[in-house]
Amino acid sequence: MRRLALPDEILMKVEKPARYIGGEYNSVMKDKDKVDVRFCMCFPDVYEIGMSHLGIQILYDMFNRREDTWCERVYSPWPDLDAEMREHDIPLFALESQDPIKDFDFLGITLQYEMCYTNILQVLDLAGIPLRTRDRKKGDTLVIGGGPCSYNPEPIADFFDIFYMGEGEVSYDALLELYKVYKHSDMTREEFLIKVSNIPGLYVPELYEVTYKEDGTIALFAPRFEDVPATITKTVVMDHSKVTYPEKPVVSFMKLTQDRVVLEIMRGCIRGCRFCQAGMIYRPTRPKDVNLLKGYAEKMLASTGHEEITFSSLSSSDYEELPELTDCLIEKMDNEHVNISLPSLRIDAFSLDVMSKIQDVKKSSLTFAPEAGTQRLRNVINKGLTKENIMDGALKAFKGGWDKVKLYFMMGLPTETYDDIAGIADLSEEITELFFANIPREERNGRVMVTASASYFVPKPFTPFQWAPMIRPEEFVKRAYFVKDRFRAEKNHKSLKFQYHEADITILEGLLARGDRKLCDVIYDVYKAGQIFDAWTEFFKKENWDNAMAKHGLDIDFYTYRDRSVDEILPWDFIDIGVTRKFLEREWENAQNEKVTPNCRQQCSGCGAARFGGGVCFENKN
Repeated sequence: MRRLALPDEILMKVEKPARYIGGEYNSVMKDKDKVDVRFCMCFPDVYEIGMSHLGIQILYDMFNRREDTWCERVYSPWPDLDAEMREHDIPLFALESQDPIKDFDFLGITLQYEMCYTNILQVLDLAGIPLRTRDRKKGDTLVIGGGPCSYNPEPIADFFDIFYMGEGEVSYDALLELYKVYKHSDMTREEFLIKVSNIPGLYVPELYEVTYKEDGTIALFAPRFEDVPATITKTVVMDHSKVTYPEKPVVSFMKLTQDRVVLEIMRGCIRGCRFCQAGMIYRPTRPKDVNLLKGYAEKMLASTGHEEITFSSLSSSDYEELPELTDCLIEKMDNEHVNISLPSLRIDAFSLDVMSKIQDVKKSSLTFAPEAGTQRLRNVINKGLTKENIMDGALKAFKGGWDKVKLYFMMGLPTETYDDIAGIADLSEEITELFFANIPREERNGRVMVTASASYFVPKPFTPFQWAPMIRPEEFVKRAYFVKDRFRAEKNHKSLKFQYHEADITILEGLLARGDRKLCDVIYDVYKAGQIFDAWTEFFKKENWDNAMAKHGLDIDFYTYRDRSVDEILPWDFIDIGVTRKFLEREWENAQNEKVTPNCRQQCSGCGAARFGGGVCFENKN
């Protein structure tokens, strides 16, 4: 029998105890006395969200294929268990062994969303790991971060020993081999970290120092030692047939946010939307071999018993073998009643043809992402989508039997005017008119419903909009009410719905997305004020952030609302993602001139990602 870290009386008191007991189907058990490295992967949010994350599944499988390593998992305890653990002095534990995290060699934390930063400190604190790297010594668990937020690691630099820039399949083996030498020798912690900094993609914050100008901008960011690199270049997997993929994903006892098999079909995106960080940091676009994917799908469905499979990519429509893959899966899975889900599709005939094959049209809604209400603003953001594309796609969808459409927009985009946001209501109305004009009454399945959602635009590092100011929250709310009133005034308002996001949380996301090391103290103080789960509206308290910013003499305006010069040293400029700063500057200028840049398959824009030697950059070239 496995020994559980939590006594029965606590498990019976907390919500969803299945989050904490481990023992799930396909979870990996090893003899801890027969491995040399114990690694715990952490998603700093609640279990059912973290278990849906593909990146952890990939690394969990990759580490556990090593005979010398046992990788386990941990997630942020929900506030009810957090309180019980503090009251009863129960240290945070890993799901598989139920052993304390502080007994592990590594704690790997995936950084997917800035508003999880206080949860990182919750995990470290409950684990008994010193919160700041400067307080750790040899023998303490090494804390390593990776994921999209690691592309600006500076606001959380004080809490991590190492950051991994890029794709985990490349450099982890070298890190683990070096660690084994360190662990069994008299090598000092500093000597080890200096050696770590020379492994491709690995950044050790304490080996670098930052100096500032009087105006608060960065004067210099440089390594403290000669043998530490000044630039960290991301790692990239160019041949996906030579890396592993989890054929036996862990199956939870409880319902997850995404309770299905996930098949990664492609990395990167050809589109070049100027607001999209993922589209820049994951370049170049690299599709996976379709025959490889067919094999993975069969094995994963057989090993999990899941009844749904979904494809993971930034733009599934741009995977050129999508029809072959879906046809194969439909043929194989139809008799087994397995559903196929396709996110990230564009509004075009190709996508709708694929969708019509796999979905019950009476039960589904289609999601389109115009992002902006007018063509002018879609050109600014380089969406590569015309009004004609949108209307043509919507008409094909209606004729194909869909009657529910979701539209995603952003507000607060660079150069945005009230005419642009009025276009959100106008476009939604025109789509409903399209339905009424083209679908005879006797062929309608029900009332057409167009739901438009508007998020608050946040400029992100390594995008052409990294220099752009955010609009203020009161202005966002004003614009949201303006659009809401426009929706109410439309002729078909009963078939229209408008929703918008929380302003205060998004402003904090913007602060942390482009912040610097000065914010480490702010995050620490917010956590010490008792705040966790900032991403959840019911736990978010803006006043804790305001108080901490004031205490340290920091102004949110500096980080969120001001214009940045292209000459300014940005906190993340020491990272090389392949895409050059010159390209981003050119795209920022193109945005202000409303100039569209062709996608990567139409024409190479010289972004710099070709240096990695493959993918879309070399398609159809001998």
